[in-house]
Amino acid sequence: MASSRHGPSVKNSDTYEALRNDGASKEKAARIANAQANDSQHPSSKGGKAPPYKEWTRDELYQRARELDIDGRSSMSKNQLITALRDT
Repeated sequence: MASSRHGPSVKNSDTYEALRNDGASKEKAARIANAQANDSQHPSSKGGKAPPYKEWTRDELYQRARELDIDGRSSMSKNQLITALRDT
C-alpha cells in the first residue's frame, strides 16, 4: 500500500523509491508506480524503444532539451542535460 511519506496518490512505494533513486522525477516515478499497481495496465511492455540517456551524445541530449525548451541548456554538461531531461 502507499506510504504516507509519498502521499495517498502513490500506489506502489517500492517501485516509486527505486525510480526516484535512479533519477526519475517525482511525477514520472508516481506515474509508473501507479501504472504497475493497476492490473489493467502493463507499463513494462510499453515504450523502451529509445536508448537510455547515458548512451546519447551531448548534442542529441541538447537537441532533446531544445525540443522541451529547457532553460540554460546551452551551458549544461552532458550529465546536467541528463538530469534536466529526467526532471522534466
